[in-house]
Amino acid sequence: MSAPLPVTQFLEKAGHLPVIDVRSPGEFAHGHIPGAFNIPLFDDDERAKVGTRYKRAGRDAAVLTGLELIGPKLASFVKQSRRLSPDGEVLVHCWRGGMRSASFAWLLETAGLRVAGTLRQGYKAFRQEALQAFEKPLPLVILGGQTGSGKTEILHCLRGLGEQVVDLEGLAHHKGSSFGAIGEAPQPTVEQFENELFAALCPLDLGRRIWLEDESVTIGTVRIPHPFFAQMRRAPVLFLEVPKAERIGRLVQMYTGCDDGLLAEAVERIHKRLGGQHHARAMQALAGGDYATVADVTLSYYDKAYLFGLSKRDPKTVHHLPVAGLSPEEIARRLVQHAEELLHAAATHSSPGSHPGFR
Repeated sequence: MSAPLPVTQFLEKAGHLPVIDVRSPGEFAHGHIPGAFNIPLFDDDERAKVGTRYKRAGRDAAVLTGLELIGPKLASFVKQSRRLSPDGEVLVHCWRGGMRSASFAWLLETAGLRVAGTLRQGYKAFRQEALQAFEKPLPLVILGGQTGSGKTEILHCLRGLGEQVVDLEGLAHHKGSSFGAIGEAPQPTVEQFENELFAALCPLDLGRRIWLEDESVTIGTVRIPHPFFAQMRRAPVLFLEVPKAERIGRLVQMYTGCDDGLLAEAVERIHKRLGGQHHARAMQALAGGDYATVADVTLSYYDKAYLFGLSKRDPKTVHHLPVAGLSPEEIARRLVQHAEELLHAAATHSSPGSHPGFR
């Protein structure tokens, strides 16, 4: 019989084996181990029925109800599991590492599959591990710049240079502004965003710097975990100074061809922040297909908001980098060079760049 594994060993094996989450679809949708497959022992209604039976009549009655519900589905469970693993070896977990995962593992092994392990204390243990990871000191470097500076593309170029990068907006399926959901997949739940962030951090070398884009604590509907965000606010910032005209051009290229109705909704959401006159000008420009003016007007709000947030940081941690006219690849190379120069300065004498993020 497969043994329950501590979360670190379970996740290590999950790097090369399929993970089967046997919780209900509702539990899975709320949050799950990234990459896991949901083969629910009970659907949401069945889970509620078993829970109600347990409260009213006790464990034995609930177990009997559960057996009655899953009996007709046993063959399907085995077939689905075999499809996930041509080699016939899988990992299994439930919420607390109890009867659901143990029963499912027994079924698979009885049918000839190999269960490399169940998760001790289940998904609950994974969540505890994830939340504790955000408390650990991380060598973060923040890529700053006003809206339209092309920070996400530059992060991808940094990754191409061998730098460690976490794309928060990619994990959140949102570009951060009122326009950020346009063209993106539906956002994950807050819990699932935390899970994805933890999974992105797990393989990184904490002896080397980790690049992140500067963000507010919320990205669309998700929220950056407080301990992690606090580290972001203390981390050094390399601020890209990009002329407004370049930023407008990039935004026009990004949003031209999008549904004008979605753009209008995005402008409407910041109506009060823009003010009546600017809002009316932006809406009129949008109606006329003048996307450059829409970008110009909305940047008047976003630039003020971003610079206000930047002003709340320790000025000694903010390093300005003029990059007018440079390609994302050239900017990425300059960022690496600048980070190395700051690291060298920190190594030779105590300096504002002595933050661990410059390792």
